[in-house]
Amino acid sequence: MLRKTLYTASLCVAFALSAPAQAGLEEGIAAANVGDFERAVSEFQYLADKGFAPGIYELAQLYEGGFGVPKNQHKAAELYQQAVDQQYPDAMFSLAVMYQEGRGVKVDLQRAVELFTSAAEKGIAAAQYNLGVMYTNGEGVLKDYNAAVDWYQKAAAQNYTLAQFNLALMYYDGLGVQKSLEKSYIWNTIAEYNGNDNASTSRKLDERKLQPEVIERAKKTADDIYQRILAGRYVGEGRRL
Repeated sequence: MLRKTLYTASLCVAFALSAPAQAGLEEGIAAANVGDFERAVSEFQYLADKGFAPGIYELAQLYEGGFGVPKNQHKAAELYQQAVDQQYPDAMFSLAVMYQEGRGVKVDLQRAVELFTSAAEKGIAAAQYNLGVMYTNGEGVLKDYNAAVDWYQKAAAQNYTLAQFNLALMYYDGLGVQKSLEKSYIWNTIAEYNGNDNASTSRKLDERKLQPEVIERAKKTADDIYQRILAGRYVGEGRRL
């Protein structure tokens, strides 16, 4: 079973906000970043009352963490749902995590999958990765290694390191793809470039089993893919690489 790691980091999503609303959002975020949660709550509550999804989402994060307000997971889930109703991707992801972990809501893995899928389809790499894990483990969905690889590929193309490492594992074990130590080496190398220590260890294990000419070829391929990822030009290649 692949190890699951959840991320709740705020991701940048463009919304058509009025200038005052955008300014209020930025002021609230700036206040939260320096620990002025009273000001942050005030700014986000104002935006939430106006129905602005980004403000609702940021207010939910404060309730989820107990910053400037009493910690209230149920209230956070309600606010995330309000933002989800406006198709706000970050809120989809955060609410999915809550359903997955049973915080503020009852555990509902199928609902978590639905929300992760909605966020993943809007390009949230963490959601794509989590879906890959859920399909790998058969959590809330039928186990489907092919679907898992596809979601890992999408997240890996956005330089999501954990997805790159899991993709290497899928090639190593031949899950959803043809078993390939060379491709395991390639994706371990890419994840290692991003500082993943587990990938570094796995890459060294792969290297022991590969011929020198294969290692050289794999290094060149890894470098090429990594540069394309950094440049935003790598779109994945299905289950071929």
